[in-house]
Amino acid sequence: MADKIVNDIINGYKITKSIVMSTLYDLDTETLCDGANTLREHFCDNKASLCSIISGKTGHCSEDCKFCAQSAHNSSCIEKTDFVPLKKILEDAKYHFERGVHRYSIVTVGKALSDDDFEKAIKAYDAIKKYCNINLCASHGLLDYDHFMRLKEAGVTRYHCNLETSERYFKDICSTHTYEDKINTIKSAKKAGLEICSGGIIGMGETMEDRIDMAFTLSNLEVNSIPINVLIPIKGTKMENQTSLSHEEILRTIALFRYINPSAEIRLAAGRISMNDFGKSAFLSGANATITGDMLTTTGTNIEYDKRLLQNIGYYL
Repeated sequence: MADKIVNDIINGYKITKSIVMSTLYDLDTETLCDGANTLREHFCDNKASLCSIISGKTGHCSEDCKFCAQSAHNSSCIEKTDFVPLKKILEDAKYHFERGVHRYSIVTVGKALSDDDFEKAIKAYDAIKKYCNINLCASHGLLDYDHFMRLKEAGVTRYHCNLETSERYFKDICSTHTYEDKINTIKSAKKAGLEICSGGIIGMGETMEDRIDMAFTLSNLEVNSIPINVLIPIKGTKMENQTSLSHEEILRTIALFRYINPSAEIRLAAGRISMNDFGKSAFLSGANATITGDMLTTTGTNIEYDKRLLQNIGYYL
């Protein structure tokens, strides 16, 4: 039955939630992941996608996301910083471009940027585009259509706005903005002609069905890149005592996202350090992209490690 589903998807069938729940949900892990890998090979070839980010502004976020160490509502709240100077951003972008990273994004804290900080972001994207032939992404909260048009004019091709989880579970992790706010942001970015990067965090106490629902929402939005973060419980957040997911459950989640989003980039993000093999098996279970970077700590890897890992299992960069 699993082979038939894989073949049907390859031939254009859009899988339904009822099929996922009745057929794939309890399928043995090896068969499930092998099928996801077949779909990945068919729709995405063996091309891997590497992206890196820089934190453009951090700390004391107004939003009350229970998982986040940057939220002013959590005792773990990290030190607030101003917008990173243009010179530092440009140096960092050039560093990652020269090491073969495909995409680069500035990520900022908060519900949205102030007008002044938004102009700083625009100047940074203009400068990066001038000096680096790297694809630009942006992650600046709940912006509107006019902001997205400005970003596109500055060379940004993709906007990041995580759904985080299912619509059902979202109210249990955040109350200062809504799921609808995020959906509307994504739709505005798409209207402006930007690609979309949107995924979420697994291991926050949600059910597998919540993850499946999120995957279908992303499919309906025709998202291009889906980052899957694995929660790293941080002391001082509301989720500091959350039980970590097993390696197998992470792989099953990634595989199901591939069945539901066969042509999207399924991108490993924060939490790879919690996997037994830093994601090697995930790249053979439906994932074909990752966040990487020598300055990041949440993945547990660096650029050269990721490039070697991917090439050793048959990917090209």
